[in-house]
This record gives sequence, structure tokens and C-alpha cells, in this order.
Amino acid sequence: MRSSRKSVRTGRWLALLALPLALAFSAPGLAMTSDGEVAPDRVSSGAQNGVGLMRIVVADKSGIDQLNELGVDLAEYVKPVDNGIEVHAILSPEESQALRDMGFDVQDAISDQNDYAENMTERAATMRALTAAAASTDTLTMLRAEWFTSLDNQLFLNIEVKSSAGTDSTTVLTASWDSGAGTEIGSGGTATMSRFTDAGQYMYHRFSNPVAISAAPAKATITSSKGGLVTVDVSKWLGSPRKVTGNHPYVSDFVDHYMDATEVTARISSLAAEFPKLTQLIDLPYKTNGYRRQAQAQFGTASASIVYVTSKAYGSEGGNDITMSLVNPGVANAPLTVGVSGRAVTVNLATNVSGAISSTAAQVVAAVNGNADAAKLLTASTYRGNAGAGVVAAAAVTRLTDNLKAPASVSRDPFQMKALRIGKQRDGSKVGVFLYCQEHAREWVTPLVCVETAERLLRNYAKDPNTRKLVDDLDIFILPTVNPDGSHYSMYDYNMQRRNMTNYCPATSADPANRNAWGVDLNRNFSIGSVYDGYNGGSTSCTSDTYAGPSKLSEPEARNEVWLVDTFPNIKFAMNNHSYGGYFMWPPGAYKTAGREVLPRVDQGTEAFFWTSSDYILSRVQEHRGTGIWPGRTGPVTDVLYSAAGNSADEHWYNRGIIGWDFEVGADVYNPTTKRFTAVGFQPSFAEGHEEAMEFANGNIAILDVARSYATDKLQPRSELKTVKQEPGATTFTFTTSEPANVYYTLDGSRPTFDSPKLALAGMREGNQTLTVKGNTTVNWFSIDIAGNVESNYKPDGNGKNYNKQTVAIQ
Repeated sequence: MRSSRKSVRTGRWLALLALPLALAFSAPGLAMTSDGEVAPDRVSSGAQNGVGLMRIVVADKSGIDQLNELGVDLAEYVKPVDNGIEVHAILSPEESQALRDMGFDVQDAISDQNDYAENMTERAATMRALTAAAASTDTLTMLRAEWFTSLDNQLFLNIEVKSSAGTDSTTVLTASWDSGAGTEIGSGGTATMSRFTDAGQYMYHRFSNPVAISAAPAKATITSSKGGLVTVDVSKWLGSPRKVTGNHPYVSDFVDHYMDATEVTARISSLAAEFPKLTQLIDLPYKTNGYRRQAQAQFGTASASIVYVTSKAYGSEGGNDITMSLVNPGVANAPLTVGVSGRAVTVNLATNVSGAISSTAAQVVAAVNGNADAAKLLTASTYRGNAGAGVVAAAAVTRLTDNLKAPASVSRDPFQMKALRIGKQRDGSKVGVFLYCQEHAREWVTPLVCVETAERLLRNYAKDPNTRKLVDDLDIFILPTVNPDGSHYSMYDYNMQRRNMTNYCPATSADPANRNAWGVDLNRNFSIGSVYDGYNGGSTSCTSDTYAGPSKLSEPEARNEVWLVDTFPNIKFAMNNHSYGGYFMWPPGAYKTAGREVLPRVDQGTEAFFWTSSDYILSRVQEHRGTGIWPGRTGPVTDVLYSAAGNSADEHWYNRGIIGWDFEVGADVYNPTTKRFTAVGFQPSFAEGHEEAMEFANGNIAILDVARSYATDKLQPRSELKTVKQEPGATTFTFTTSEPANVYYTLDGSRPTFDSPKLALAGMREGNQTLTVKGNTTVNWFSIDIAGNVESNYKPDGNGKNYNKQTVAIQ
């Protein structure tokens, strides 16, 4: 029915275009077709000659009716604007001008044929690429192939591989593996791989979860539905347990319950008092807002009739002593009045001629806020921006409350955050390591990890030589709770609280029912890769769990972190302990969704250092009870988790070059009966939380081992030029190094320096860049490790010639 009516209207509209000037509206100078019905710039053609979707603003609905009567092709779109109503219409330039001549306000184009052409060009290019990919065999690039064990010695297989045709969702990869050296491919099992995309972009194929296997495989073959095939060696993920030498008792297990921030801070304070020669207790300069809130009360239940009030003072500072009542005077024609006696506010409601209450919520709010004495005590608001046109009901005397339930042992004052500095020589001459926990309040296990780490370092110092080396050779800073206010709120009021307690919400979001939705996500409040710079994973909504705050570094807790690393520039390593999921990650941690624009990746030498260190660190985690952190959950944050705009690891790496990791303690538990993985959650039973604290304290100690190796490293790296592929007229090569190191090179025969090109990463998880030359080329290069040792003691800024040199020959 609609189509036939539209056809009639369109006919009328086109006929109007052909009318002479004497008729109701004119279109001077229009050139008609021979039949006089179709505007020349709307004649059917591939280009459509400029037809576009145009904005038209009319004064009121009668203007829309007039357009409909003319048969204008209107879209189903109507929006009130300041000067009338905006509608959208599909018009040719000729039709647009005709309507303008008639007096209609035809504005700019929303889209036109140029947009259509771009869309079609993009589509054609995509279709050609897909057709080409379908017609040719794809290339498979192996990223990872490992087996590992986890709890109960269950074996798992992890494989990640990238297909050159992976952007085509019809590309299917299948993995088959053997059951040990010398056995047939497929004897260990076969599984289809999942296509992993992020921000709309293909990343690689993988198993969504590691595959349980019965025997450690030696090789695996991956085949593609597009014809690609690759066979690779499967290596063991994570090293062997550390060998303990000598009879040196090592003590551990110093936590026996979940602790709030007050307890945790008292614990590190007592350690500082007990070990004054090895520690320093640092009061961080910015006190938090405190475990406190304004007191509130709400009157009414229907949105239009609700009035809620908020004390000017915090509840603990007098707000909880304020009362308010809504009184029915019991007489006709009573006025609305507000009276204050001490801290008691009484609202005498207005009544009509029959004695019924007539005061609306908006009127009560205005009366309370307009009373000078009441305004000193509290602020009244309607419910979430409602106009408040509903009549209120009388209410008895109601005491305002901050609704906080923590015991008196938890102070309501701004919290003094403290960091424990551990080291025999605490003068800034030693490499510093910053271990910090509980940026997110609900992650109850993480402060236990920090406390356990501190206890082990101090209580094993006297008798364990390995611990003594760490304390003697490093400067260790432990901040066990970054979010003390949120910690208290999570433990006593709302266990799923993620953020701190600072409420930045306006009255439209600040009613008592929203009290569990306030606060700033501290791990989104830092200055690098912020949501305020367009990065994904943070929010500007004050009730979002990832609210980044009103501005970068707005929160004292975040500023305390920055102060610590700025005040002690010897800090070169950091570990941010979070939960849960069993991740081990590092920067970059954020990207912009459009085009998946990732923060600059670390250079290939640093990336190699991260990977090499991960094997050692995660092997130490595994020592405690066999928990294996998955290979697929190890790597840069943006590769294995998601975008976390404004996180602290990015803050410390990009602003200060601090090599920082993130733990997500609490790996998924595998049930061999159901053959499923189960997440442990933020607050598992303490029995499970205790085990997580023990194993990830192992990980923190391992990070200190890594940092000490860095601090004492005097070994120069070695490097080699490795030919990857030779073909007529071209040779492709790369470089290998004896340890994680960056390689600087030249191809023009000049002396390599730090200004020379640096070997890059080939891509996410794809190893080192390869270089191709098409003529005999002299390659000069040197390598430098993360600790700053230069190969052969070469001086890049000097005049020496002791760099590497090799001629790459062409066939």
C-alpha cells in the first residue's frame, strides 16, 4: 500500500517540477525531459547525477505535511531543532533548488553520490581481495605452538597462527598434532581453530581455550581451507622448577584472611618498625578523599514525586545527624513553608481548598533550596532530572545517613597511603622495583600478594642467600593497596566496588539508589592512552565502572603512583597486581577503536626481554601448585585482553621507560570431568585466595630476580646476520641475538650509530622484521641489550670500527 501511495506522490512531485512559472511554485530555468516528468539530474543512470540525502528544516508539522503532499521522498526521520523540525529527503540538485525557490529551508547533504561511490569502491576492492584470496593458497605464519601443564598435571596445547587470508571469515584453520616424537601427526588429536578479531580487525587464529591433551606433542600441522599448510615444532611452555641448593630454610605463608586497607597498611607499618635497618615507610603526599560520603534521604517512590536530599557535610562530620520531615498541616489552603531547628528540617506542605496536599516534588525542592538555613545543611533534588510534577506525600522524621557500614576501626578521614621501601642501601644507587596492588577495590587477593612478598623478603633476609642478594642489590617499593577507600567500601558495603569512592556525579545521577555506581576507575585515570585522547576502554560517564574521572590524574591515588616513580627515578621495573583470569601482560595497553590504532609497541629488543622474562617468572608461579598461565594470556595487554585506556603500566612505560608487567592473579580452574574451565572470580573462598597469593608472591619474587639480573648484567650481547630466503635477484635476511637486544644497522656502507635504522618487530607475535635487498649489499650493525651493554664494547658515538660487517650476496 505504501509503495503505491508513494508512486502517486512521486508522480505529483515530478509533475510539479514541470509546471510553468505561473503555477503555485516556480522552478525557473529548469530543463525538462521530452515527456516533461523527470528532472534531468534524476534520470536513471549509474552516476545518479548528484542525488543526495538532504536536510530540510520546516517550521512545524504542517511543513512536513506540505512536503508529503508534494510527494517529496522523505526518509523516516524527524528531529526537533531550535528553529523547527529537521526532516531528511532524497533530492536531486534540481529538486533541492525547486524547494528552495518555494521557500523551504533545504540545507546541506547528509550523504550524496560521492559517499555512495566511495562505498562502492571500497566494496569492490574488498571483493577483489576476497576473490584473489579465494583463488590462491594462503600463507600461514606460525605465532606460537606450545604444550604446558597446569593443576593436577593436566597437559594442554596452545597454538596461534595467522593466515594471509584470515580477513575472510570463511577461512577455516585446523590443527593436528602427534602424541610425541616419532608418532604420526593426528595421533594426539585434531581441532578446529577459532578466528580471533579485535576492534573489527583480524588478528590470528587460536584455540579459545587451551586444548586438553593426553601426551606432550613434538609437532603440529595446521591446514587451511584456502590450501595453506605448515608443520611446526611444539615446544614446552614455562621452564623447569628452580633447583634449590643447600639446606637454607625459606619461610612463607604470612596471610591467613582477607584484609582491608587499614589492616594491610598496619601490617607494612609493623614490618617497617620491626626491620628498621632494611626498610623505610614512605607517606605518599596525596591523601585520598576518605571512606566517607554525604548523608542522604529519599522521600517517595514514584519518579515524578521523589525528593531526595544530600547533606553538605560528610555523614561522619555531622551529615548523619540531620533529619527532615514532610508534614501535612491538616488544614485547607496552607502554604508551603520550610523551618529549621538545629539540624532538623521541617517541610510544611501546601494544601488545596479541600485540605489535600498539593506540593509537587519540584516545589518542595525549590522551597528547601531557597531556605537559607536549610541550604546550609543540605541540598534537595528531584529524581534523576525528573521535572518533579508529581505531588509528594507526607513523611515522618527521617534521619539522613551516609549508608556506610564499616566498623569504627576504619577511619572516615582521608586515608594516608603508605609504601614500604625495602633494601639494604636505600639511596637511589640501586635499581628500583615498584610492586603495587589493588588499584581495583574488589580484587581482594592482590593486597595479600603484596603483603606476602614483603614478609618473605624481610623474614628470609637473615638466612636465605637468594633473598639477601635481592634486598642487598635492589631498591624495592611495595604499595599494597592503591585504592584504600574502595577497598573498605568493597569489603563492608558493596563487594563488587571496582573504583574509589569519590562521587563526581551531578544531581541527575547522585540519588541514594546510585551509591554503588560512584567513583573513579584508578587504572583508567592516568595520562597516557586516555579516553580523553580517544583511546578505547575507559568511560566519561560518572556511573560507569570504567569511569576515567573528570580529567587525567584527577585522583590522589593515581597522583601518588606518579609521585613515587618521579621521586625515585632509579625505579626501572614495576608490577601491577590485578585479578582475575591468570594473565601476564605488558604495554601497550590501549588502542583507538577506529583502525585499531595501538599505542606504539615496545621495540623488538624490549619485547624479547618481556618474553624471555615471562618464561622465568611464570615458571616460578607454577612452582607453588602447578598453575600454568596460558601462552594465549601472556603478551601485550592489547593482544591478549582488551584496550584499557589510561592504565598505569602505560603511564610508567611511555613517560619514564619503566619496564612494567600486569598480573591478573587467579587462573581459570580446569575440571577434568566436565572438561571445562571455570573462572575463580574476584573474591574466591579464602582457601583459593590464599593459594593465589602464595603462587603470585612467587611471581613477584621472580620479577625481583629478573631486575637483579638486569642490575648486575655486564655481559655483552652477540648477534648474527641470518639469511631467511634467497631467490633470483633478491635476498631476505634478519638478525639473531644471543639475548634480548636491539640491533642497529646500515645498508649504505656507513658506520652504524643510535641514529641508524633499528630492527623492528614484523608484527604482533610474528617475530623480528626481515629485510630484503636486490643487489650485493654490505650490512654494518651492532647490538645493545636492555641493560645497555653494547656488543664488542663498540662505541656508537665514537669513531671505532669494531662493529659487525657482512656482505649479503644476490644469486
